[in-house]
This record gives sequence, C-alpha cells and structure tokens, in this order.
Amino acid sequence: MKAEPKSDTPAELTIRRRFAAPRALVFRAWTDGEHLRRWCCPTGFTIPFSEGDIRPGGRFRTCMRSPLGEDHWLGGTYIEILQDLKIVFSHAWQDASGQAGPETTVTVRLADSDGGGTLLTLHQAFFATVSSRDGHMEGWNETLDQLERHLAT
Repeated sequence: MKAEPKSDTPAELTIRRRFAAPRALVFRAWTDGEHLRRWCCPTGFTIPFSEGDIRPGGRFRTCMRSPLGEDHWLGGTYIEILQDLKIVFSHAWQDASGQAGPETTVTVRLADSDGGGTLLTLHQAFFATVSSRDGHMEGWNETLDQLERHLAT
C-alpha cells in the first residue's frame, strides 16, 4: 500500500503501511542497529556509517550513500520509545561535520493489523516546504519498501 500525503496542513506527512510480520519484529527492525543498516534507506542507497543510542534522549547519526556515491548525513534524538508500540525521534539533514539543517519530528506507531501482521503509521512534521514534504514521502516509501523486503527474509 503506497502512501498518499494526508494531513491538515501541507507541512505534515502521514504514511500508513501494512507488513506481514509481527509487531515485535517490526519494532526490532526499527530499534536494532543490525536490522537498521540492512533496510533504513531508499532503494539503491547504502549505509556506510550509522551509530545510535536508541533510548529516550539518545542520539543517532547516519550516512546514506546514493547510487551516485553522494553522502547524505542525517541525525537526531530519540524522544520517546514504547516497546512494540511507538518510536518518536527528531530528524535533521546534516553536513559532514554534523551541522544540522531544519528539524522535523518523526512518529512511528505500530498496531496489530486486521487479519494479522502489523499496521505502521509514520507521521513527520513540520516541513518548511511542500517540496520537502513530498521528497520525504518518496524517500520514506522507498525505505518502507526496503523494510518490507527485509522483513520477508
């Protein structure tokens, strides 16, 4: 199920996806570094560097390398983590030295899906522009496609 932006304002993004995997496994895929390195980037990208302290107040920093070899750094802070239910973190693109640009907040909610599996709802806000929101929608959808493939292995 592909996402359509659904929001009260153009500065927000909501994506809903169903995964044929138990909620505990989907949560682990979002909170275990070994899992994250295998799927948490758009199609064709790799993760040559990633570190994170996955707990409220813990920070993370990741480098995603594009198929053209361009490095895209991002980082943030974990705000809230509820086992198997919810992950909230700040998200900001950074330069190589760690200087951050505008920050958004990402909330990932997990629920049991009717008929089995997991319903994931990703909400990200507030974007400075509609084009930034739309770029993130494309990137998150590709990333969630990667998660779906990862969970199937």
